Amino acid sequence: MAEITFNSVWKRYADGFEAVKDMNLEVNDGEFMILVGPSGCGKSTALRMIAGLEDISDGDLIIGGEKVNDLAPRDRDIAMVFQNYALYPHMTVRENMGFALKLSKVDSAEINRKVEDAASILELQPHLERKPANLSGGQRQRVAMGRAIVRDPKVFLMDEPLSNLDAKLRVQMRTQVARIQQRVGTTMVYVTHDQTEAMTLGDRVAVMRAGIIQQVDSPKVLYEDPANLFVAGFIGSPAMNFVPGRLEGDMVRMPFGDAPLTDHLRSRLQSAKGGHAARDVIVGVRPEHFEDAAVEDSDAPHRLKFRARIEVVESMGSELYAYFGVTSDQAMESAQLAELAKDAGMEDLPSGGDSQVIARLDAASAATPGGELELSLNTSELKLFDPEGGIALTSGSRN
Repeated sequence: MAEITFNSVWKRYADGFEAVKDMNLEVNDGEFMILVGPSGCGKSTALRMIAGLEDISDGDLIIGGEKVNDLAPRDRDIAMVFQNYALYPHMTVRENMGFALKLSKVDSAEINRKVEDAASILELQPHLERKPANLSGGQRQRVAMGRAIVRDPKVFLMDEPLSNLDAKLRVQMRTQVARIQQRVGTTMVYVTHDQTEAMTLGDRVAVMRAGIIQQVDSPKVLYEDPANLFVAGFIGSPAMNFVPGRLEGDMVRMPFGDAPLTDHLRSRLQSAKGGHAARDVIVGVRPEHFEDAAVEDSDAPHRLKFRARIEVVESMGSELYAYFGVTSDQAMESAQLAELAKDAGMEDLPSGGDSQVIARLDAASAATPGGELELSLNTSELKLFDPEGGIALTSGSRN
């Protein structure tokens, strides 16, 4: 059994900086858990605490029912795969994969058996006698994984293992990593900055911001029912659009126009603090919930139609990304939105009352740069957020 439990774990450095704050997380035996978030959010620090490479300032870390706060890394039965592969250049693939077992004085026949088994899983059999310099980036990463697999540890830890690979190879390796975890069945904690990796790999995903876990759930729930502005904006590609809005009675007023609240949104709001009271909100809209009104089924329910001047069109083959601007008298201020903009490198861009919106449209759309287009918005999919705290007012995941 290799469950991992963080019980109110903190990490403070000598200068007072708190990298991880009151972390509570349970990773089940055999689960593939992803820690994701922007640079500096504490995800790698949390991983290093599991490995024993960082001391725990407060709280308890429990692995397989045993408190490991003071246990040396070598005594935790954990294997870690790093971003930079860390292979011995003078050794063959076979020697690299079996080196840890050799140090542990495992019988050479047993080492060979384990290396062959791991090579079979990783499709490395033709490369066992080659050296790292003669391998591609993806092959080197698989060797690093093989070195971990042969040890048969309680837990696999992976710290951004694919970040050094090119885009196409990363996609290929994602499927490899998922297949390996399913076949081996060992508890795995995987750190990444890439939300696409997080959404495609993990059984569950923990989204972190400023040392604090924002939400832990399946990729589907994180996407469809984010608990706050940060999770909503960080998860999804293209990212969720945010525009200022106002709740008034059973209507939500937006730059696109006014839309009646659906029964679903109304019931969610009833359980939120403040309920239906008139207030300013931040409205979140996924790009796919827009459509070209000329392409969409005219009888589709809960649709708000409006005209927009299209600024940029990106053809993706099977779909179009159409960018357009909206203007509002309301300011849209939120610390979580500011952090999302900073992570995207957009914090210095002028905003004022203007927002850029991206719509994911059917490839049959007639959208053209500089042209005007009638768009349709599915108002049943709106997400409403509190501008001050960033909490989702319409989320079933609300704490």
